[in-house]
Amino acid sequence: MGESVNKNNIYEVDEHPFELRHEVKRLNARLDKIADSLEKSEFRDILENYTDPKKRIVTNLMAGISRGLGLSLGTFVILGLLGYILSLFLDVPVIGEYLGEIKKYIDANS
Repeated sequence: MGESVNKNNIYEVDEHPFELRHEVKRLNARLDKIADSLEKSEFRDILENYTDPKKRIVTNLMAGISRGLGLSLGTFVILGLLGYILSLFLDVPVIGEYLGEIKKYIDANS
């Protein structure tokens, strides 16, 4: 059926033909490159984050809070600047009347 492997027949790289030694060295070099790229990409840290549910929950919670706070502050700043710029146009004939009505509505409701 299958050939049995004799564990006593362990060959050294130097005992193999030149082509095989060259191929083994080439494969070792490729494995070293793969190991280096995995270290650079912090693959272990990524795996730890995705396999530890508590760590993933805390990370996602902090990300959600940060996004929500950033969105709220950004909206506040943009609307404030827009309101200030529009208040400069109150003296313009057509636009000023419309903006004046909006300002009266806002003042009445606040």
